Amino acid sequence: MVLITGGEFLMGTDNPGIPPDGEGPQRQVHLDPFFMDIHEVSNRQFQSFINATGYITEAETFGDSFVFEGVLSETVKSQISQAVAAAPWWLPVKGANWKHPEGPDSHITERLDHPVLHVSWGDAVAYCSWAKKRLPTEAEWEYACRGGLEDRLYPWGNKLNPRGQHYANLWQGDFPTKNLGEDGYIKTSPVMSFPPNGYGLHNMVGNAWEWTADWWTVHHTVDHKHNPKGPPSGSDRVKKGGSYMCHKSYCYRYRCAARSQNTPDSSASNLGFRCVSPVHQ
Repeated sequence: MVLITGGEFLMGTDNPGIPPDGEGPQRQVHLDPFFMDIHEVSNRQFQSFINATGYITEAETFGDSFVFEGVLSETVKSQISQAVAAAPWWLPVKGANWKHPEGPDSHITERLDHPVLHVSWGDAVAYCSWAKKRLPTEAEWEYACRGGLEDRLYPWGNKLNPRGQHYANLWQGDFPTKNLGEDGYIKTSPVMSFPPNGYGLHNMVGNAWEWTADWWTVHHTVDHKHNPKGPPSGSDRVKKGGSYMCHKSYCYRYRCAARSQNTPDSSASNLGFRCVSPVHQ
């Protein structure tokens, strides 16, 4: 973990990339210091948690989880008869879970240093509790993502590929049919891939979406806030950072101010998390 010193920052943006997501208005927020994992929780770390506790994830209990069609084998695809109407590339796959990210014929043996996937919000909370940590608030996550830079699009600045270099695992090509993999990956990448931001944090955008503690709302005030925690209740939780599936043409959510949401029991092949902990226990 790395210490994120507290302070003031501008949260959100007045130039939203996806206005319906509630990215604005830009507002002044003050945060106390906290520690944050320098990378997304990896398969190896999550496996340690499972081995120690015997925990069973929600995807394992439900018996299926959502997987991006583009990473499935033909065998698995041939057994699926339904899809998500609004996003037909998302398929419910029987036997898909954190141990089998693309269904029963896939394994994490060669991906222990990749982010754990197919974890629900509840699964993430359970891991954080076991590790004596917690999920970050959306404000903490965004403050950390910005890495000390003010009002920039990405954790490293405003240019997506400065000097032709890739700083995140995103989609290059035509979504959802052709991922050119110009950043070196067409699925997840190891959690320490790509240069860290100014706070030493890796993969704050791209690779895997990350759960936060907050309930979802698209309504924000410009009032100055101290350690905001989002609304007191809701139906969806906030996720931040985007994933390896994000492309400007469809999911321009690999920006610090970008945000999205899922029901807390949701799990998918591009959704993970990282933890924080307070400076004073």
